[in-house]
Amino acid sequence: MKLNTNIRKRFRVSNKLKKVASLDRYRLSISRTSKNISAQIIDDKKNITLLSASSNQKDLKSQNKVNKTELSKIVAEKLAKKAQEKKITKIFFDRGIYKYHGRVKIFAETLRKNGMEF
Repeated sequence: MKLNTNIRKRFRVSNKLKKVASLDRYRLSISRTSKNISAQIIDDKKNITLLSASSNQKDLKSQNKVNKTELSKIVAEKLAKKAQEKKITKIFFDRGIYKYHGRVKIFAETLRKNGMEF
């Protein structure tokens, strides 16, 4: 079966992270569309999602019109707050098929400002 370019990129990035994953770090997987952004913290040893945050949630949708970069900052702050409540500070950043540029970069920088290490 021939895989398309996006699937190969996703596997290439994720598999590198899974190989070096240790017990004290979880993986933060990010997903974005043309209008929304979402992220989740995953425990690859147990194959479960620990936390998630998205711009599709009701409380974020009800806000006034916000541009996409501000929306990614808000989602990152929300995820960082949830992670601090569960005492998660060290993660691996899985950018998936997206370049570390634009909204993805702003998302990562906001997480770092709020106490996440990667």
